[in-house]
This record gives sequence, structure tokens and C-alpha cells, in this order.
Amino acid sequence: MKNNKITLAVLLAISGQAYAELNRALPDVEVTASPLIESIDIDAYSSSSALITDKQIKDLNAVDIASALRTTPGVEISRYNPVGGYGGDQGGGVYIRGLGTSRPGSEIKTYIDGVPFYSPVWGHSLLDILPVNGMSSITVYKSPQPQINGNNYASINLTSKSAITEGVHGEARLTGGSFGTVTEQASVSVKKDNINFVLSEGFMKSNGHRANADGELKNVMGRLGVDFNQNWNAYATFLYTDNYAKDPNPSNLQNGIAPKYATDAGMMTVGIAHQYENLRGDLKAYYTEGSATWNNSPSFAWRYKQEFDTAGFRFKEEYNPWIGGSILAGLDYDSVSGKSNSVTSAMLDMPNLRITSPYFALSQAVVLNDNWSLVPSAGVRFYEHNVYSSKTAPHAGLSLVSDRATFFVNASKGINYPGQEAVAVVGYAGSNWQTLSANEMNHYEAGFKVRPIQGTQFDASVFHDEVESRWVYSYGSAGTRGGYTTSGDHTNGAELALKQQVGADWLLTAAYTWLDPNSSLNLPYMPKSSIAVGLNGHVGDFKVAFDAQHQTKMYANTATRVFEWSGGVLGNTQQVKGFTVANIRVSYPVPALGKKAELFVAAENLFDEKYEYAPAYAMPGISAQLGVSASF
Repeated sequence: MKNNKITLAVLLAISGQAYAELNRALPDVEVTASPLIESIDIDAYSSSSALITDKQIKDLNAVDIASALRTTPGVEISRYNPVGGYGGDQGGGVYIRGLGTSRPGSEIKTYIDGVPFYSPVWGHSLLDILPVNGMSSITVYKSPQPQINGNNYASINLTSKSAITEGVHGEARLTGGSFGTVTEQASVSVKKDNINFVLSEGFMKSNGHRANADGELKNVMGRLGVDFNQNWNAYATFLYTDNYAKDPNPSNLQNGIAPKYATDAGMMTVGIAHQYENLRGDLKAYYTEGSATWNNSPSFAWRYKQEFDTAGFRFKEEYNPWIGGSILAGLDYDSVSGKSNSVTSAMLDMPNLRITSPYFALSQAVVLNDNWSLVPSAGVRFYEHNVYSSKTAPHAGLSLVSDRATFFVNASKGINYPGQEAVAVVGYAGSNWQTLSANEMNHYEAGFKVRPIQGTQFDASVFHDEVESRWVYSYGSAGTRGGYTTSGDHTNGAELALKQQVGADWLLTAAYTWLDPNSSLNLPYMPKSSIAVGLNGHVGDFKVAFDAQHQTKMYANTATRVFEWSGGVLGNTQQVKGFTVANIRVSYPVPALGKKAELFVAAENLFDEKYEYAPAYAMPGISAQLGVSASF
């Protein structure tokens, strides 16, 4: 073939990961880490995702997943505190293109190494049990992608670090600064012969920028791997987290009560994987357990506690029977159970809910000429639930690929089954939770990735999300418990991104997101427009990482998108104004402390912007952290 790069394009269908690597490789060699996010990837099934690596996490000076995702296009966050996510309300939330705003219950599921890790009692993700230290990357899937995972409309997967360099290596980082904020992180990795091992731990604590805005995150995680030969390996991972965050209360409600939301959770995974030239696969089993405790709530006169555990397995095989062809098959099984206290503070056993979900997909790269390949794909995921009716989630895609451009279209269906939150809420309202049914969403997207000239890359997509039935929890009159109603919503949107090499030492990234829901009142945390800009580079030996975010005004209050109080207010009328926040991190290498060692200072909210994610919850003004890292 005349063009060697088209051969690579043909081989991209060997696996979705290879396709992602092809798209990620579009920029020329970079002299520094990419700002904001590492890349926007398109897999062999024409589905898009955003990748954030540990390099971006460090440059953003992120201590938790909300701060790590704050510059990701299409992602919005909400928080109350500098450290910690208050899980008792919207003080710790991540929303993807307006998804995830139902509460209780979540359309977004969170995973670690492909294993679901969240609270099944209320259905929504608890951000504090998802540490970012010890992770090599975070991948955001902004749409239903049945070939990746199921029972969601969008998802976030954290990938833990593994030992890849021979020998013994370690890193440590310590920071301190405004609001009594202290961060300590350390990890050690060992790779010798056929054994590899990683152990990481982290501690983050802050007194907060105002009274009762303190929080604390603690975690430890590890991974042990054994290579049997060049084709087979086995591994085991564990994670434990222990955290809390307080609710400082709205500025107009300083009643002296400081609600505290504490979480602890653990995960254990064991697996075996193989990789041959045309066949690769993985089988893993997992178990998780945890609890969340809501203390001193101003809304209720009792302590609310939930306990949960989940178990299941993931099986996946990918086969390439011929050049350019890929057949993917897998089976997911999840069983969730838990306990929740009632109004009388007695712990109630929640019903065990089980989902069995096989899936199948195939893609084929078709060579058109020396420059272009066409990659059609299709697949389906099946759902079998022990309480609710069975469902199917098909998907299809088409990509036109060359060495400098990718044009793609895709369509997929998302299925989101009721979780134990249906029992907790509908049961209180006197309704039969078993009469509910799975929510469904249809997703359509088209876009491109283009590198027109050396050092320049454009990414763009337009999408339409249509939710056929979405649960909306509503209060009854005078703030009493109501129940779920169902509604249909749709959102149109677009995302644009530019990555530009600036001279020999600088890299610029800019991203724009436009969201147009059919009902702004019922779909909060969807600013009409948001912009993120990042600039990374060097000034002599100093490394500079700058980022800024701007978003227009938006409706807030995810807890009850439709509610009615005795005052007669109906609907979500609470808004927060638009804002622009800029941050910077400057570091200087310290070779005496190791190859990766540095002294650094990070400043947030450089221009002292007054802003908030929830009404009357002012975020910190200008603040700074000073730190040092060492390595061996």
C-alpha cells in the first residue's frame, strides 16, 4: 500500500483502544502535557470519550474528582467546600451534558477499572469515595455506550496505576496553604521479573473558606499483578476510603447547625487477562461495601445512615478474525443490596436487585483508497432484571478515517433501571416501587477530528439526547414527602475544541460547550454556554500551567427539580449567575529530590471572582497552595 498510515487506519479496528490511540496520536510530538484534558477519543464503534491523565490532574492541582473534571468539555460540577463533596445535597456533584441531575437516583454511574463503585441505596455517585491520587487516568463517556458498560446514560471510569517500569520507584507530594488546607500523597511501585505491585495513599484536609466548610479525604489503594507468560496475567486490587464534608449552609441560613456527611467504602477485585495477536480478553470478579452517614441535618431531626454492598463480575472477549475486523462479546453481572434507616431511625433491609447484561458488537474497517477507510459498526446490549422487565440497548456508528481526519456519526440507546432509591423514596410515599420501569434515552451524535496543519487540531461534535421517561422526585404540599413522576426531556448541544502548538515551548487548548435543553427549569446545571481555556509551557526552567473557565448563568438545585412548598412556589426557580475563574500552577524542578521532584505554587481564583454553584453558597476567593514533591 502506498501510504503506510492507511495501513494503520485499517488495523485500527483490531481494538477500540488501538483506534483511540490513533486519534490521540493526531497531534505532533508535544513538548509538555496537554492542558485541560489529554484528548478526545473516538473508538472503533464511533463513540467519543474525554481522557484526563494524571498529568492534567497534577497541573490542575486537583485533590478530588470534581476539581479534576472542572475543565472537561460538557462536564459541569457543583460543590460547597475546597476539599470534599457534601453528599447530603448537591455539594458534591458532577453532571455530563445535563445528565445526572435527577436526585435521588443517577443517570451517571462511576467505575474504577471498569467495576461499578457508587452508593446503590440512593443510586447516585458519592464523589468522595473516588480518589484521584493513585489513578493513571479518568475517562468520561458522555453518552450511552453499551459496548463499554450499561445501566446508565453516561459514565466516568477511573483507571488505577500499575507498575510498568522495571525496579522500585516512588513518589511523594506535600502541600499546604489557604484555609488550613493540607494535602499529602505518596505511592511506591515495584516491577521485578513477572511481579508488579503498586501501593498509593492520600490525605487531604481543609478548614474551609467559611465556617463549617471543612472536609477531609483519606484513601489507600493497591494493585498486585503476576505475569504467567507473555500472554496471560492475573491481578488483584483493593481500595479503601474514609471521608467527610460539612454543609456550611446558605449565607442567609446561619443557624449554627453544621450538617456533616461522612462516607467510607472499600473495593476488592480479582481478575485474569490474556492477550494474543488476534484475541484478548478479561474476566474479573468484584466486591464492594460502604456506608454514608448524614449527621445533624437541619431538615430532619435524626441521623440518616445507609449501608451498601455490591458484588458481580465482568467478562469480555475481543476477536479479530481478519484484518480490519473486530468482534466484541461480553457479560456483566451486578448484585446490589443495602440498608437504610427510616424516619424512626430503624435500619431497613433493602431488596436485593440483580442485573445480568450480555452484549455483542462488531466493527469493520473498509479501505476506500490510499488515504481513507470507512468503519461501520453495530451492536446491542441485553438486560435481564430480577424485578423489572427485560430491555435491549442497540448502538450503531460510522467513521470515515484518514491519517489527518476522522468524521463520525453514532446512535445509541441508554437504559437506566430503578435502584434501591425507588424503594427508599416511593416506599415512603406509599406507592409500589415495583410498578416503576426502566428509564430510556436515545442519543444521536455527529462530529469530526481534524489536524489541518502541523501543530493544530480541531475537535467538534453536535448531539441530541432524548429521554423518553425520566423520574422526577417531587415534594408534596407544605414540603411533605411526595413521590416520583415521569417526564420526557430532550437536549441539543455542541462541543468545539482546539489544541494548538504555540512556538516550541507552549501548548494551548480551548473548548466551547453549548447546551439547549427543552426545559431549563427541569434540567439544572446546564449553562447555555461554557468555555475552558488552558495554556501549558515553560519559561526557562519554570513550568507554567494556566486554566480558566467561564460559564453563563444556570438553574441549580438538583435535589428536587419539581417541588411545591406551602408558599406556592412550583418548579426550580433558583439560579446562580455566570462567572469566570482562572487558576495557575508554577513549578520548578529539584533534581536533588529525584527525577520528578519539584517545588510548586498553585493559585486558584486569581481574579478573586465572586461565584457559586448553589444559591447562597459562596465559593472561595483567591487562594494559594505551596508544595514540594520528591521521587526515586
